[in-house]
Amino acid sequence: MEPKAGEANPVQRFRVVLSDIRNFIQTMIATTANEIVTSGKLKKGSIVRLLKYNPQQVKDKNILIIMELDVLSEYGELDKIGQPEALDTKSKQQPAAISGNNFYGNKPAPAPQQQQQQRSLPVHQSNPSTSTHPHLYPIESLSPYAHKWTIRARCTHKGEMKEWHNAKGTGKLFSVNLLDDTGEIRATAFTEVAERLYPIFEEGVVYYISAPCRVTLAKKQFSNLPNDYELQFERDTEVEKAEDQDNKPQIRFNFTKIGDLNSVEKDTTIDTIGVLKEVGEVATITSKNTNKDFSKRELTLADDSQTSVRLTIWGKTAESFEAPLESIVAFKGVKVSDFGGRSLSLLSSGSMMLDPDIDEAHKLRGWFNAVGQNTTFSTHQNMAPASGGSKNDNKIISQIVEEESYLQDTPTYISLRASVVYVKNTTVAYPACSTPGCNKKVIEENPGSWWCEKCQTSFPEPTYRYVLSVNVADHTGTLWLSCFDEAGQIIVGMSANEAMKIKEADEESNTTGNFLNIMQDATCKTFNFRVRAKMETYQDQPKPRYQVLNIYPLNYAQEANKLAQLIKQYDMDDNSNSLFVN
Repeated sequence: MEPKAGEANPVQRFRVVLSDIRNFIQTMIATTANEIVTSGKLKKGSIVRLLKYNPQQVKDKNILIIMELDVLSEYGELDKIGQPEALDTKSKQQPAAISGNNFYGNKPAPAPQQQQQQRSLPVHQSNPSTSTHPHLYPIESLSPYAHKWTIRARCTHKGEMKEWHNAKGTGKLFSVNLLDDTGEIRATAFTEVAERLYPIFEEGVVYYISAPCRVTLAKKQFSNLPNDYELQFERDTEVEKAEDQDNKPQIRFNFTKIGDLNSVEKDTTIDTIGVLKEVGEVATITSKNTNKDFSKRELTLADDSQTSVRLTIWGKTAESFEAPLESIVAFKGVKVSDFGGRSLSLLSSGSMMLDPDIDEAHKLRGWFNAVGQNTTFSTHQNMAPASGGSKNDNKIISQIVEEESYLQDTPTYISLRASVVYVKNTTVAYPACSTPGCNKKVIEENPGSWWCEKCQTSFPEPTYRYVLSVNVADHTGTLWLSCFDEAGQIIVGMSANEAMKIKEADEESNTTGNFLNIMQDATCKTFNFRVRAKMETYQDQPKPRYQVLNIYPLNYAQEANKLAQLIKQYDMDDNSNSLFVN
C-alpha cells in the first residue's frame, strides 16, 4: 500500500494491490474508506472481502475504486500465495457471470454448474443491467482530464440564488453540494444556466448529472468541502432526477465535541452535534462593507462533554428556523471563532439536520434523557484554551524570551499563564469614534466636537478604548504585552471611558492619586493569555511584539484538574514514565 501524492494540497489516497492467487490488480481506496488503512486494520498480507466497489476507466486504464471492504483479521497476515500474474484488463471479451464493463479481461465464463456454486458478488455503483446510466463515474475520480462522464449524486445543500456585479455586467449564480459514496463536490451555475437549473435541484434528492460540465480547481474561500476540484454547470449540462431514489448516499460527518473547541484553531471549519438548549430571536445587522441587511439568529448547543456553545445561523435559515428545545441538531460546515472564548457560525455552504438518524444522535439523545437534563453546562466564556497540540501548549516566559531570535514578520501564537505586575500609566487609551464597529481615532476640532475622518461625522464626545502596555511575570521572568480594549477592560476592571473620566477629574483637581490607584489595583492578577508574537521593525531595529488576542481569568476547576494529572505522574507503576529522579 502506498499513498497517492504529487498534488497541490493533496487529499491522502491509498493504492492497494489485490491478488486472488491467479491474478493481481491495482486498486484505489476511496478517501471515505481511508480509515481502514490509517487505523492499521488493513496490512500487507491481509485477507479481505470486497463489499462495495466501482470499476472505472481513467486515461485508458482500468482502475477498481474500493468504497467498502472487510478485513478478515482471523486469518492474520500471510506471505505471498501462489504466483499471481498481472490481469490483462485490455481485452474486449466480457465474462458472462461478472459485470464490470470489460474490467476483468478475457477469462472464459464458467460452466452453468460452476456459476451456481459461486458466491454472489457485491453490487457496485455501475450496474449496466439495472441502470439507465451504466457508465457512472465516482465523484472522487472527477478531474479536468475526464470528459464523457455521468455521476449519480445526492444534493446535500442548495444555496440561495445570488446576484453578482462587476465591470463586465451583472448576473445570477447559485451553488449546490453533491454527494456520492466516494466523496462530495461543489457545483455552481451562472446566468441562464442558473435560472434553468435552480428550480430542478432540491436538497436530499438524487440526480444524474452528465458532461459537458467543467471541472476546475476548487475555490476554497467559497467551499468547506474536502475536494481539490469543483464543477461549473454549462449550457448543455444534463441534470436528471433519478427515478430510483433508494440507496441515497448518506451525509458523512466528522464531529468535533463542543468541549474540545478550545483545541481547534480560529477560522477552522468543523462539524458538530448537540442538544438545542436555547433559541434566540431573529436580529438584523448591517454589513459595514456593503450596507446590506442580514438576518441572524443565535442558538445554544450542548453535548455530553458538559459544555455549551453559541452558534449563529444566517439569512433565510435563521428566519425559517423551527425546532423545539432539546432537539438534537447536527451541523456540517460551521466556522470556529474566538469571539466570547469560542463560538460557531454556520457557513453559507454548510447545512444542518434536525434529529438525524445517525449513531451519534441516538447516543447523545440517550445520554441527555438519562443524565443530561439535570447537568449544569460550562461555557467557553472565560475558559483558557486546552492543551491539544503545540500551538496551544502553555509556555513559560523564559522559554518565550529564548525563542525571540526565531521570530519573523509572520506571526506565531503562544499561550502563557502569568500575573500582571505593572501597567504603564502614561498612555492607556485613545479617543475613538462612537459609530459601532468603527473604532477609528477621532480628533477634537473644537470643545465638544470630535471628528471622525472615516465616518465624516462629528460627535459631542469620544468613546475611549484601551491601548495598554502591561508587564507580566511568572516564576521564570517578565514580558511586556500589548492589550487592546477587550483585554484592557478585564485587566483594569472598568471601561476605558470610566478610567479616563477619573484621570480627567484628577487633572482638574491637580491630583493623580485616584487614577494611579486604579492602575495599581490592576496588578497582581493572574490570567491565561493567548498572544500573537511577531518581529517588527522600529527605528530600523528589529523589535519583538507580543499582542494579547484573548485573556481568560483562571478557571480553578480546570487548573486543579491539570495539577491532579501532573501529580499522578509521580505515582506510576511504570518507573520509566515516572517524574521521580532516582
